[in-house]
Amino acid sequence: MRGDVAAMSAVVTRRAVLGAPWRAHGGSMAWLIAGGIALAALNLRTAVTSVGTVLDQVSAGLGLSAAMTGLLTTLPVMSFALFGALTPAMSRRMGEHRLLLGAIVLLAAGQAVRSLVDSAVPFMAASAVALAGGAVGNVVIPALIKRHFPRRAGAMTTVYSTALAAGTMVAAAATVPVQQAAGGNWHVALGVWAALAAVAAIPWLALRRGEPERRDTPARAGADGLLRSRLAWAVAGYFGSQSIIAYVMFGWLPLLLRDNGYTAGQAGLVLAVFTGLGIPVSMAVPALASRLSGQRPLVIAFAALYAVGFAGLLTGQALWAWSILVAVGGGTFPLALAMLAMRTRTAAGTAALSAFGQSAGYLIAGAGPITFGLLHQVSGGWALPFGLLFAALAVQVVTGWYAAADRTLEDETSSAPTGRRHDHVSRGVRDLVVGRGRRSAEKARRARAADGGSAARPRLARPAGRRGGRHRSASR
Repeated sequence: MRGDVAAMSAVVTRRAVLGAPWRAHGGSMAWLIAGGIALAALNLRTAVTSVGTVLDQVSAGLGLSAAMTGLLTTLPVMSFALFGALTPAMSRRMGEHRLLLGAIVLLAAGQAVRSLVDSAVPFMAASAVALAGGAVGNVVIPALIKRHFPRRAGAMTTVYSTALAAGTMVAAAATVPVQQAAGGNWHVALGVWAALAAVAAIPWLALRRGEPERRDTPARAGADGLLRSRLAWAVAGYFGSQSIIAYVMFGWLPLLLRDNGYTAGQAGLVLAVFTGLGIPVSMAVPALASRLSGQRPLVIAFAALYAVGFAGLLTGQALWAWSILVAVGGGTFPLALAMLAMRTRTAAGTAALSAFGQSAGYLIAGAGPITFGLLHQVSGGWALPFGLLFAALAVQVVTGWYAAADRTLEDETSSAPTGRRHDHVSRGVRDLVVGRGRRSAEKARRARAADGGSAARPRLARPAGRRGGRHRSASR
């Protein structure tokens, strides 16, 4: 008997270590993970928005050509697409905790190095390193949320998206004041964000030492399964179309305001409000989305806000009011992040959908600002380039309508790609099927036995003495 108890205790202990180790510490580990996610999210966009505000000084200081400057502005989108696609494979090798720690280290190192160099090539290389860290974090954090907070995914996505929006705004707003305080030195203005990334590494260093990493990572979702999944493509289309609109507005809204009589200061204030609204919107949307079985009402509501806002901006009147409508319509971004967890049942499925949706989405979005600028240059006005935004909005409605329905990636991928054996829903279905199969086989054996068939003879049970002897041995 003591042997059975010992075996059962070993199983429970193993599940505690591999499944939810933070529970053994009264929830302290969960709080540490939540804080680590928030700190990491604060840093995912600092390498992007800090450069944009001092781009003129950086270009002049490094002697960047127009082509190199254009490459620097498109490097974030391309890095997010490339390195995001590689993240699931790295996650299976390293584990999600160690991988996110490595991503934060890349963010810190890349931003520190580029703040110290005075030539173009090292600056671009260091920027690529920092952006690679941000790309990995984009993909691995939704998977961490799904794994550690499966019943609180909406709340934790709110924490994640809010911290992401806050970090984006703070880096954009504070870089220039830091530069001015440093006597116009842009090196210092960019270097301070490496220090913030170093702080974000602390919780994950503690987790790496105090919590054993999961070694039973579920099987990955195969690329073929994702390519065949309409849901995966719908999520990618929704993510990409909302990214096109966001990047276009961030890049071109100030010029639109200036063309309609706003001063540089006024345009900057409107842009600050535009980006700042992302924080309360990011706080509200994931929690609201998690209360709905399907998110189609939100998809339509945000699309309507975009449509009205775009039409209002084309009038040239009360542009600040229409800008606010478009900013609230930007709730599509936290909604897209929330869908990554809502449309999957396992952490591995979330990682696969996150990598595919974000990588394909950013590839789609990369051409948006450039195409918008070309259309503006060709037409000399805003009506033709805004046609691109309305086209992106149409794609957003179609893909969002499908992606927002109550379905999961695992239901559409036929090759069991995401480790169903580790999922409680799939395990329940499997046990139900296996149980029915055993009962059917037992009925068949009984029927054959009634007919006198020797093949139906049931398997002899192990002698009680042997079983008892084994238990007595274990008890000793």
